[in-house]
Amino acid sequence: MPDPARPTLGLLERLAQGPVICAEGYLFECERRGYLQAGAFVPEVVLDHPEVVAGLHREFVHAGSDVVEAFTYYAHREKLRIVGKERLLEEMNRQALAIAREVAADTGALLAGNISNTNLYVSDDEESAAATHAMFVEQVGWAVDAGVDFIIAETISYGEEALIALDVIKQAGLPAVVTLSVHQDGTLREGWSPAETCRRLEAAGADVVGLNCQRGPATMLPLLADIRAAVSCYVAALPVPYRTTADEPTFQSLRDPAYTNIPNGRPFPVALDPFTCNRYEIADFARAAYDLGVTYLGVCCGDAPHHIRSMAEALGRTPPASRYTADMSKHAFLGSDPSLKSANKEFAAHL
Repeated sequence: MPDPARPTLGLLERLAQGPVICAEGYLFECERRGYLQAGAFVPEVVLDHPEVVAGLHREFVHAGSDVVEAFTYYAHREKLRIVGKERLLEEMNRQALAIAREVAADTGALLAGNISNTNLYVSDDEESAAATHAMFVEQVGWAVDAGVDFIIAETISYGEEALIALDVIKQAGLPAVVTLSVHQDGTLREGWSPAETCRRLEAAGADVVGLNCQRGPATMLPLLADIRAAVSCYVAALPVPYRTTADEPTFQSLRDPAYTNIPNGRPFPVALDPFTCNRYEIADFARAAYDLGVTYLGVCCGDAPHHIRSMAEALGRTPPASRYTADMSKHAFLGSDPSLKSANKEFAAHL
């Protein structure tokens, strides 16, 4: 039944009025806090420490997210099979959705269900396509039971897998946000361009199409103009907050010449700290993407609330967290307030 506490405007109505911000990145943030193991990245934290997930949802809304996305990313049958915990599949999904629903109801945010890359799909393989479809049906069904406002299918690098996810979402009668993950070669794994894939997704009924994960602001932004030109629906962009480059366009391809003792020599996923974008870079990306016509915006793996606050402020918002936006005018050494000690201000160059 509809919850009277839920917002009256749905996703598409909100997008018609202006940009929508969706905070992501729960896997990385929970790992950093010591509640989730990198590698498998299975979100058992929703069962073991639901208060941590609820708190993070609230922090992101406080920072400016319009959406509470249920933490069901990688809570699918294939991931749980690998860690020997398929028995927890339904419980994990329903718990994650219940946590998100409570926070969304309390804060007036939109409630989103979530499905993700299955790591099972293979092109031209009917068996893997059928298994992928069945996995999406399971998770979408639980999201429908929870009363979500829309469903996000994300981090998908096969165009055909994205189309399967979209079909399941539309069969459920819900708005669909489908975001693709573009690896080093700049195409989907079938060889389709991101723009062509998004065009196919729009033709199949997607309400919002675009990109998430893998690429940081610098290497995602160039792909967005082509996507915007290829479709007439809303466009999404949720980069990882890392300084990817033309030579190392994804966060998995980054290498750190300053530190050579990383296992396997690859900073991904737990030694990416030196590459992290500051809040001003995220604000710059938000403005640039919005100027291109991208109106569904967020940050993916590596995201933290200060990134979302900067994104919100760059789009003209003043979320509750803006009360604490940096103001250096009262800093003892670097401030401008006339009451500050002149001896400290003069010493600033020696800090």
